[in-house]
Order: sequence, then structure tokens, then C-alpha cells
Amino acid sequence: MKPSLRSFNLILTLAIACQLAFVCANTLMTHYARWISFLGGTVRDIGLITGAGALIGLLFRPWMGQWINRLGAKNTWAAGYVCFAVGIIGNVALNDLHWFIYILRACLMMGGALVFTSSLTYIVQIAPVHRRTESIGLLGIGGFLGMLVGPYCGDLLLQSRERADFLALFAWACVALAVGITLLWLLPKPDVKPAKSDHRQLKQFIITVSKHWPGWILLVNAVFGVCMTVPFVFLADFIDTDSIHVARWSEIGLFFLCYAGMGLTLRVGLRKLPNRVGRRKVLLTGMIFMSSGLICFQLVDAAHAWRLIIPALLCGAGHGLSFHTLTSLTLERFPLEVRGTGSALCLMMLDLGHIGGPPIVAFVADAAGFTTAFAMIGGLVAAVGIIYAVSSIHLWRDQWRTHQQFLSSDERPANATVAATSKRRPEQACAVPAAEAQTIESE
Repeated sequence: MKPSLRSFNLILTLAIACQLAFVCANTLMTHYARWISFLGGTVRDIGLITGAGALIGLLFRPWMGQWINRLGAKNTWAAGYVCFAVGIIGNVALNDLHWFIYILRACLMMGGALVFTSSLTYIVQIAPVHRRTESIGLLGIGGFLGMLVGPYCGDLLLQSRERADFLALFAWACVALAVGITLLWLLPKPDVKPAKSDHRQLKQFIITVSKHWPGWILLVNAVFGVCMTVPFVFLADFIDTDSIHVARWSEIGLFFLCYAGMGLTLRVGLRKLPNRVGRRKVLLTGMIFMSSGLICFQLVDAAHAWRLIIPALLCGAGHGLSFHTLTSLTLERFPLEVRGTGSALCLMMLDLGHIGGPPIVAFVADAAGFTTAFAMIGGLVAAVGIIYAVSSIHLWRDQWRTHQQFLSSDERPANATVAATSKRRPEQACAVPAAEAQTIESE
């Protein structure tokens, strides 16, 4: 049984606070590239360590979806916190660039994967059907608030870049995790019947994904994963390498203040926009902003450090409009009882971007500079956006025909309208009067 509206709003608020605490810990790790450099690594080491960590995390993704289906989203959410904490604490033992750092980075990636996969599944399982896209978007508020806090606090802690500073960084990340898991304990378990146990979990994952294949949206997930390597992997090294210094400001803090501030503003202010104009249109608009922002890094250099605000605002707008819509479009084809598999698939594609992106970006950055590498990603986003838009034309054409048929029905009974609408596939939905808009989520 779904919770009442009042209870759901309280649960959503707790989930947002829980996400805020975790993202604070996670975005403190945006300085992880500096830790690798401190241990003697180069920009290529940063790319390889990040890519290898994502690869290990990707290999476990199919099982993560099955774990969520069997054990419940809340339990695997808590397991993600534990895994992430292991990845943080283990770094304290490192004195040089030991191979063990690959395992620790993998723990960070796997922990984050479990947290984000489980939290998405949890909120989708517990939210009313007509508020799922909005709820995913509101859950992201915690993420954007965490982006405002974590990177800036990291800059304050790493002013001298000594070992003691990095140990303090890891300690505060653990404090944030402790707060998050305490809030998680307060959340109720979703009233969802666990999926039957199947020891052939990989085979079951493949069968489930094949049966509910989401289509071209998975390519968008992958390219979004590549985009996220810019602010969360390479930004700190870009700032240090290109000598981007803003007087009396933390450069990373300034970037994420603009990035998360813009994303948060759009996420809250336009939270109902996907249901009004269509999720695909909002997603494609976000991809335009993201592509433009990545290309605009070309404007930033040591003499014009303040221009860092421009790509920050544009990329933040892209993130604010894109992530919840692409997630909703990916998950919609998966029934509630296997939604964990859908969440795992969604984040697997993000991982693919994290695997392929860092080594290539590091190679291009080493040869031609970071701004060239970032512009290359911007071009990739634009190309994938065009592919996805073309793949959506037939759906928009069907929506237009349906809308025109609705308008031409002069004496159509209201009850028949709702009944006919409820039988449509999600991709046939369109922006029509309230009776239809409340029944399904718009494309």
C-alpha cells in the first residue's frame, strides 16, 4: 500500500536529507585526483585509476540489480554506505601510488553505485505513479545541495596539500556518511514483494533487460557518464595544471556554487515541466546546455579565471534538466518488482561513460590540453542528442495525431477520455488537459 500524501512528503524529505549527506561525502572526493597527484601520480594515472575503478564497479552492476530486487532497496542502500566507507578509510594506509589504490577506488565507485541505484529504486517504489519523475527530480535536490557544500569544504581542508590535510578530508567524509546512514535508518521499507531468488543472477539480469529494453535512452546515459568525469574527476587537475586562480575564492567551490546552484534552481523551479511539455524535450534541452558548457571551457585560462562561471552555469543547467528525465525514461519500461534491475542498467551505462571517458580524456588532455578534451566531450553530447532527437520523431508525431484526435472529439464523454488514456503506452502520452496529464507521464 502506498503511503498517504503527507507521509510520502515526509519520507521524501528524509530521503533528500540522506542523499545530501552522502553527496557531501562523495563530492569531497572530487579532490581525489589531487590525492593521486600527492602520491606521485600523473594525469594519465588519474584517468587509468578512475576508469579501472568504474570497470570493477560495472562488473558488479548486474548483481546489484538482483540484490535490490531480493534484499530490498533500503538494505542495499545501507550496504552502499559501508562499501564507500571502506574505500575512504583504506586510503589512510597509502603512502605512495600502490596498486591497492585501484581496489579502493573501486570500493568508492561500487559504494556510490549501490547508494544511487538503491535510492532511485526506493523512491520510485514508494512514490505515487503520477509523481515519479517529479520525485526523482526532488531527490536530486539533496545531490545539488551536497555539491554546494562538499567541494568547497574540500578546498578549505586542502589549503596546504599536506598529508594531514588529506587525512582530514577523509575523516570529514566519514562523518558525512555516519549522518547519512543514521537518516537512512529512519526511512520505512517500501511495501514491495521481493523478487524470487535465482542463483543464475547474471542470466536473469540479461533476460529481464532484454524483455524491458529501454532503447536509445541508454546511449544518452552513457554520454552523461562521460560528462560527469569533467566536474568530478578532472576539474581539480585542470585548475591546478592551467593555473586557474580566482582571488579570495576557492576555484572548485566557485565552480560548484554556480553548477549546483543553477541545477538546483532549475530542478525545483521546473520540477513539473517534464509532465507538461514532455520528458524527451526537457532532456534534449539539458543536453544542449551541457554541450555548450563543455565547449565554453575554451574561454577559461589563467588570465580569465572568472570565466569559469560560464561553463559552470551551463553545465549545471544541463545536469538539472537531464538526469532525472533520462532516469525516468530508462526506468519506465521496468515493472515495479524488477525496478532494481532497471536502476542497475541505468547506472551501468553511466559507468560505461566513466570507464571509457577518463582514459581518453586524460590522453587528449595530456596531448592537447584540458579545454580541447572537454570540447571533444561537448561535441559527443551534441552528436548523441541529435541521434536521440531523430529517434523520438515518430513518438512526437504519434502524440500530435493523438492530440488532434482529442481536440476533434467535440462530444467525447469525460469518463471515456480517462479510460482511453489509461490504456495508452507511456510513449503515446502527450500534453493534453488535466484528466489525461494525471493518468500518465508525458514523453
